[in-house]
Amino acid sequence: MKYLFIIMLSLFGFSKNKAQAKSIHSFKVEALDGSTIDFSKFKGKKILVVNTASECGFTPQYADLEKLYEAYKNKLVVVGFPANNFGGQEPGANHEIATFCQRNYGVQFPMAGKVSVKGDDIAPIYKFLTDKKENGVKNTTIGWNFTKILLDEKGNIIDSFESKTNPMSESITKYLK
Repeated sequence: MKYLFIIMLSLFGFSKNKAQAKSIHSFKVEALDGSTIDFSKFKGKKILVVNTASECGFTPQYADLEKLYEAYKNKLVVVGFPANNFGGQEPGANHEIATFCQRNYGVQFPMAGKVSVKGDDIAPIYKFLTDKKENGVKNTTIGWNFTKILLDEKGNIIDSFESKTNPMSESITKYLK
């Protein structure tokens, strides 16, 4: 009986201390226009999260992100997160970023307000996306602008893609067919 008690206590202690990964669907973030992007509304669709910048060599990827969003919008949501973490390449305020994205690329997919995607001031959603202890799947390094993270319909990370991966590449679209 004493051993049974010790085993039960050990199991209880283990399960109590085990980190429970939350889902991306539990996040709400500010959008560029000041409204709220509620990720719970994306349940049942894949989500491609991308950190963006307006003055980056990869900025033309906005066009292919929009093309991807339009082609697969019945099963995918693209969410852009402007960030100024790399080379000061997103210096604008939210309203300036919104104008730039609309005027130059016709962006219709949801765009979050500017955040930090790494460092001490990392946004909570990016802490979740990049830290295995938070998401339960993998650690991801945001190495530059336009790093992409793909999540499944239940909010679990499928994979991440470096900046140089074009949004319309087979490495991403194979998960959408």
